[in-house]
Amino acid sequence: MKPTDEFQAAIKEFRISLDDGDAELLGRYLATLLDASKRFNLTAIKDPDAAWMKHIFDSLSFIAFIDEDAKSVIDVGSGGGLPGIPLAIALQNINFTLLEATGKKAEFLGKVKEELSLKNVRIVNDRAETVGHDIDNHREQYDAVVSRALGPLAVLIELCAPLAKVGGHVIAMKGEKAQQEIDEAKSALHRLHCGVVDTHRTPTGTVVVIQKQRSTPKRYPRRPGEPKRAPL
Repeated sequence: MKPTDEFQAAIKEFRISLDDGDAELLGRYLATLLDASKRFNLTAIKDPDAAWMKHIFDSLSFIAFIDEDAKSVIDVGSGGGLPGIPLAIALQNINFTLLEATGKKAEFLGKVKEELSLKNVRIVNDRAETVGHDIDNHREQYDAVVSRALGPLAVLIELCAPLAKVGGHVIAMKGEKAQQEIDEAKSALHRLHCGVVDTHRTPTGTVVVIQKQRSTPKRYPRRPGEPKRAPL
C-alpha cells in the first residue's frame, strides 16, 4: 500500500523524515490494520487514502515532541497500534511498549510485531490503572507517554502521568476542543503535578504536550474504571 501524495506533502511540511524501507513497512502495517478491521473493530476509517493521513501521519506527528534522547515510550490504549506502531517503525532507536487492555486487540498487536519484525516493540495486555502501580516495570519508567483516543484530557492524564518519569512528557492528540479540555483538566493537572507546556495544531488534530513536574501521588491512578467514571 503506497503512501498518498497528500501524506508525502504533509510529512515534508512537518519535517518528518523516514529512512529507506520505512514507507514500505508503514504501508504493510496499514494494509494489515484495514484488513483486520473487516473482522473486528480496530478503526472506523476504511478508505486507504484517508487512513494514510488520519492514522499514519497523525501518529508520526508525535515525533516532533518526543525528546531526541528518549529511550522508552509507552502507547496507552494502543488499540490497533496507533500511534505506537508507526512511531516504532520511524524511531527504531527507541523501545516502545504498547499497552492494550482488550485481549483481541493485544493479540493483533503481537501479530503485527512479528510480521513486521519490530524488535523495539513489546505488547502488554493490561489496564493502565493496574500497570500504573507496577513500580518495578512501569510506574515512572518512561521518557514519554503517548495516546490518541483515551478519552477526555482529565481522564487521560490520570491514566498516563503515573507512567512517565519525572521531567518526562505525556503527549496526546486531541481535536478542535483541545483548549476546552485543557481548561477542564486544570484540577487533574494540579493534583497529578503536571503542566501543559505546548500545544500544536496539525492537519489532523492538536498535539497537547504535558510535562510531569513531580512524582505522581501514590493513590493515582485510582481503581480500574474510576478515572473514567469520576474524572478528577
